[in-house]
Amino acid sequence: MTSYPTSQVVLRAAVLLGPVVAVLTTGPAGAWPPWWIVAGVGALAAAAAAAPDSQMATGASLAALVWWTITLGDDLTGWVVVAAVALVVGHVAGLLASYGPGTMPVDPALARLWARRGSLLLLVVPTAWAVTRLLRGDPEQPGIWVLGVATVLAATVLATAALTVHERDGRTS
Repeated sequence: MTSYPTSQVVLRAAVLLGPVVAVLTTGPAGAWPPWWIVAGVGALAAAAAAAPDSQMATGASLAALVWWTITLGDDLTGWVVVAAVALVVGHVAGLLASYGPGTMPVDPALARLWARRGSLLLLVVPTAWAVTRLLRGDPEQPGIWVLGVATVLAATVLATAALTVHERDGRTS
């Protein structure tokens, strides 16, 4: 029987739970999903956990996003933030789990690097949610999309520069 290291078990559990939690957060937001939606997303997420380097994780996340869109439309409850966190955690966990076979433990330095990157991404979520709530109902401003894309591009460049992996003394940091 194959033995899996704890790091792989934890990461694959996060891959499984991310999209399922995202779908379930529509319940407190006002639209509980039927069992077959949860089962379908759970099946996709389970396939993603078994093969994190496959496209199943994309399918599970897209299914969660489609469910949110169909049931709540443009309703911006705070549960959107919880769903976004669940999806990002599941995505980063899948990325880390796919760095090697399931029997190989995840390198702690690599896990820290991606935890920092995921955390930086998660800092944007509540800010984006708050700005969206503030602008809700306002007439669309000319150039708002250009400003938004420029801001995201600048944030991406800054985050990339801040988190670039440098090799020092044979180690990555």
